[in-house]
Amino acid sequence: MATATQATELGRDRLLALYRRMQVIRRCEEHLARAHQRGLIHGACHTYVGQEAIATGICAHLTAEDVVFSTHRGHGHALAKGVSPASLAAELFGRSTGCSRGRGGSMHLFAPEVGMMGTSGIVGPCILQAAGAGYSFMLRETDNVAIAFFGDGAVNNGAFHEGLNMASIWKLPVLFVCENNEFATEVPFRYAAGNPSVATRAASYGLPGYEVDGNDILAVSEVAAEAVARARNGEGATLIECKTYRTRPHAEGMGDYSYRTREDVDLWKTRCPIIRLRTHLVEEEFADAEALQSIDDEVESEILDALRHAEESPWPDGSTASNHIFAVSSAFPPRSPIRNDSPGPGGREITFMKATLEALSEEMEANPGIFVMGEGIGQRGGNFASTLGLFEKYGPLRLRDTPICERGFVGLAGGAAMTGTRPVVDFMFADFVLDSVGEILNQIAKIQYMSSGRLTMPVLLRGCIGIGHSAATHHSGNYYPMYGHFPGLRVVVPSSAYDAKGLLKHALNCGDPVLFLEHREVLSIKGPVPEDEYEIEFGRAAIVREGIDVTVVALALMVHHVMKASDLLEREGISVELIDPRTVAPLDFETILTSVRKTGRLLIVDEAFAPFGLGAEIAARMADEGFDDLDAPIRRLNGVHTPTPYSPPLEKAVVPNPETIAHAIRALIQE
Repeated sequence: MATATQATELGRDRLLALYRRMQVIRRCEEHLARAHQRGLIHGACHTYVGQEAIATGICAHLTAEDVVFSTHRGHGHALAKGVSPASLAAELFGRSTGCSRGRGGSMHLFAPEVGMMGTSGIVGPCILQAAGAGYSFMLRETDNVAIAFFGDGAVNNGAFHEGLNMASIWKLPVLFVCENNEFATEVPFRYAAGNPSVATRAASYGLPGYEVDGNDILAVSEVAAEAVARARNGEGATLIECKTYRTRPHAEGMGDYSYRTREDVDLWKTRCPIIRLRTHLVEEEFADAEALQSIDDEVESEILDALRHAEESPWPDGSTASNHIFAVSSAFPPRSPIRNDSPGPGGREITFMKATLEALSEEMEANPGIFVMGEGIGQRGGNFASTLGLFEKYGPLRLRDTPICERGFVGLAGGAAMTGTRPVVDFMFADFVLDSVGEILNQIAKIQYMSSGRLTMPVLLRGCIGIGHSAATHHSGNYYPMYGHFPGLRVVVPSSAYDAKGLLKHALNCGDPVLFLEHREVLSIKGPVPEDEYEIEFGRAAIVREGIDVTVVALALMVHHVMKASDLLEREGISVELIDPRTVAPLDFETILTSVRKTGRLLIVDEAFAPFGLGAEIAARMADEGFDDLDAPIRRLNGVHTPTPYSPPLEKAVVPNPETIAHAIRALIQE
């Protein structure tokens, strides 16, 4: 147990407050376990029984503006940060008054109004998100602190290494709190860890690390006070390993004694943090048994009232099930005039990449919350000059060169967006960001929905796609059909300098996560771009070329190939109408349908693979809504379903080109 001196320094009122908070967590969890047995909880229920001292001791040093990110065993963290027992219970009961409005259950708790930024059913993201919050606080020049609570299983996950490393090199104001309860689900930590001391791993990252008895609230509080003070003073992050034990199963209803013994559980029950503090309070005469019993009775009454409220609360309305997938557009008005047309004739011409650089620079000047992360995007200016000159203008805090840790800095970007800044992730090639796909699909794409719109996710993820330059199979991926499949993501694929600038500016002013994918082979192509400010809305296709005989839909480089084929076919008397969707998600079906009603024929030209692709989605919708207008079957022309080869003749053989496009159009006209 911690010393009497430490208890004296805390004072009687604070000690009793700590005792009360631990009892709130314990009694709430015990009643929730019973509610699970009664069938009131419809999914998993991961209780925090036995670990109450950690959440209570850490959160006692936080303000309302400090933030917490947690894992699947997050009930105690939520209650310690200020979520009410009624709100927590209602969430587990699936009711509309729950902290996540019934969308999350036990593993997905959101209450940003009290700084509870979310728990996750995936191991590790909270570490990266807390680092992102720390980056926001540093950029905004506040003294706030972010906390990541996670179990021992997470320290063997890549997010642990990447998160602690970034926090170290950038001195982020974060506490990494490992609740080492000896088992990751059912796998003993002593088996899973080459180095079974979590605290000593901190030295590998140049961070202070502490091992503390996690069942001694005074010891936890003392270490937390020091770590929080370091973070607020700009001295960086701390790793705290709290040795503890969960005395209930991994989740309610699971078998418990195939991997541990009853004797071990019973032994740890004797080390109960609440009993230890209660004994200490009586022995040191901070309170007598009667006063503590009074607190216990108050807590019991509070929890019973909370459970009654939760059980009586209404169910969510099924009609709201798809609300909050995207941000409310009125909350993010465009900064520049909207232009969905094509640029007029004349005026200046600049390259695609120059247009995006101009857009990024203008938006960074207008919004100090925008910062860019990526490999070599600082002084070097990016692999494709995507940030050239911006480092000198905006400095290293807003143009941040990163280690090679795509999962790490994408996850960090998510946490930063949740806490009020607007990160831009420049991942160079789309193939590279696949290392972070879990952060994109399981976290970034879902946070707005899971938080019922109380958190937005204005993250811009940009990089190159496309086949060319003999880049072979790890630098040539397209992937936009994959991202377009998932709710919560905007997917943008421009083909021209004009579109690239307008769409990038819109991406930097909207409230949603955006995949901005730039075909490498169009970066140097020039086109007209007005000097006036403008944005292009998502979901508005461009009619690149008007025609009457056949509609061709194409993206990115394929737009330019179709234009060349159309010039050739025009001399043969074939008139092509070319539609560039510009965004894959949302996809402008109406413009395509209007064109098909005019021409009666549709060809979709796509460099990406055919199976489960963009062309299949367009063809299905056109067959549903435009079948009576079709004079011939819908046709698709795609890249070959193969990894991308290196040798120029092989590379040329796997992608459509102007000649193969022209041949496909002729064949369709003849049907």
